[in-house]
Amino acid sequence: MPRPRAALAVLVPLLALVGLTAPTQATAAPEPVAAGAAAWPPPAPVLDRIDTRDPVVFITIDDGWYHDPEASRILLERQVPASLFVLPEAYSYDAAYYRTLLDHGPSRLENHSTTHPYLNTLDAQGQRTELCGARQRHLATFGAEPRLTRPPYGAFNADTSTVARACGSKAVVTWTHDQTTWTTPPAAPRLQRGDIVLLHFTPALADDLTRVLAAADAAGLKPAPLRDYVRD
Repeated sequence: MPRPRAALAVLVPLLALVGLTAPTQATAAPEPVAAGAAAWPPPAPVLDRIDTRDPVVFITIDDGWYHDPEASRILLERQVPASLFVLPEAYSYDAAYYRTLLDHGPSRLENHSTTHPYLNTLDAQGQRTELCGARQRHLATFGAEPRLTRPPYGAFNADTSTVARACGSKAVVTWTHDQTTWTTPPAAPRLQRGDIVLLHFTPALADDLTRVLAAADAAGLKPAPLRDYVRD
């Protein structure tokens, strides 16, 4: 071997040992991929109830357009750990309503998209815009990161699970019972442990909460924080 090449062969390992070689460039985080197409990120599970032995039920409330003080009073007085799947525009004109619920009660803010579309009609990038966009709005307004995703209308596909995980959620959550009053109040549900109840921020929310909490009391169940029952 010629002398310069032999010297270089000795010098390069020494430089590597003392950290004098060129720095490795950071690799950009990969874009979310369709479920089953690659290993990152692993898809979030889709849950319509929780498998648990605890005597608990889970209250979830969607959208957020109607800011009813009576519903807020019930949530705070009973310290209901509700999962609030709220749209950014629904708190843009009155963030204080939700800040009070978050600061003085056990409720948590979760992800319900930015503009409430049928997510299963969007490609993966469109879903990322919706879910990661809502996450950023929540963080900017409340400093709170959503960790669960509820697809609007309960509509999702394989991309939703992967994109939800990429946007910080550990589960895609639907529901066991829809107890929202749109025209006529639903019959009181026969709740079982692990059930997830869907409500909405409507003018009837206080009545809907009262009915569901009474059904939980009758079944010997206690509202619990849904996020705490979902594995990371």
